[in-house]
Amino acid sequence: MHPIHKVFDNHETFPFSYAYKHTKSSQSELPDHFHDWYEIVYVYRGKGTMFIDHTFYEMKAGDIFLIPGHIIHRATPDKETPVTSTAVYFSSSLVQAPQFGETFSYLQSFEQAVELRQYRLETLLPQRQHLEHYLESIQHEFKHEGPGHRQAIYVQLLQLLLFLQRDVASGHAFNTGDPLVAPVWMRDVLLYIDEHFCEDIGLQTLSKQASVSPAHFSRVFKQLIGMNVTAYIITKRIIRAKQLLSESDVNIHHIAELCGFESLPHFHAMFKRVLGMTPAAARKSIR
Repeated sequence: MHPIHKVFDNHETFPFSYAYKHTKSSQSELPDHFHDWYEIVYVYRGKGTMFIDHTFYEMKAGDIFLIPGHIIHRATPDKETPVTSTAVYFSSSLVQAPQFGETFSYLQSFEQAVELRQYRLETLLPQRQHLEHYLESIQHEFKHEGPGHRQAIYVQLLQLLLFLQRDVASGHAFNTGDPLVAPVWMRDVLLYIDEHFCEDIGLQTLSKQASVSPAHFSRVFKQLIGMNVTAYIITKRIIRAKQLLSESDVNIHHIAELCGFESLPHFHAMFKRVLGMTPAAARKSIR
């Protein structure tokens, strides 16, 4: 089973989506998935586990998760005290900032998260009050749909992103993964995959890298990640291929080779299975 490629429908004119104060069970939460949009998750209460890219985090009140586009992730709520959270989704095209003579990006906190490979921010009580105010204001505009409500949501989103960069991320509140969520060898292997997924690696190579048996590796990987190692590696290759299709004019056959696929037909088949379209159609849609 490959991760779900989540697509946000009917958002061409206003590429934004919102899920306010949802409490999800493990049955209603999406399995491993990724999407093109950026996502902010703010936790009000409850417990759970968040897997993002190659790291496991415990979820608790006051946590903020910054999830850039094209990153595999999954939230697993606790059975007894499931997480209540708000999720904000938006396309990067919505928050392109005019420069005004300075270098600035509303996505700077996300860029910092990618650079540090850390996707959780921890907040203090005064910061939580500001965050909850922005999120409540967005919900109010969504609910009442008064004149200019999209403009109001847009302004609140920009204020939220600016606040995250100035008052939260700038204070170095990024937090590493939690050691008790996954064994050390699993965290090391996920980082190794992150650096070598376009190379010829598989179960035998990775279990040797982890110094555990292939059977134990396979069982723990599936239990923690939610899919087998082959599906995980292929999905990361396809995500990388899509980025190359959008960023360069390199021909599709060469991109397949760069991403570790031995044949063009196999690349086409896997690309369509994961993203629901051919590489050529993907290139056309993002240009």
